[in-house]
Amino acid sequence: MVLTTTPTIEGKRIVEYKGIVSGEIITGVNFVKDFMAGIRDFVGGRSSSYENELIRARENALQEMQSRALEAGANAVVGIDIDYEVLGSSSGMLMVSTSGTAVVVE
Repeated sequence: MVLTTTPTIEGKRIVEYKGIVSGEIITGVNFVKDFMAGIRDFVGGRSSSYENELIRARENALQEMQSRALEAGANAVVGIDIDYEVLGSSSGMLMVSTSGTAVVVE
């Protein structure tokens, strides 16, 4: 399945629109990741634990959206938008949401 942020796929023709599909993931960030990120904040550098969590959440949200597109009979999703948001009273939750248009291309 082709997933793209562009409204078209070069060399392909959209023959059917199946509708909007989305994928959402909400994940918590645990104490160890918070602690290590705090140390990185203090001494500088990248927080690989947060980066890996963000990558995992994005990949899962895209996979969920792809599964919904397949269920709708699509073989591609165009115009994908990926959003990130911090949730919760202590900002301890991360939400990644994806949306796009499920299409059939030939």
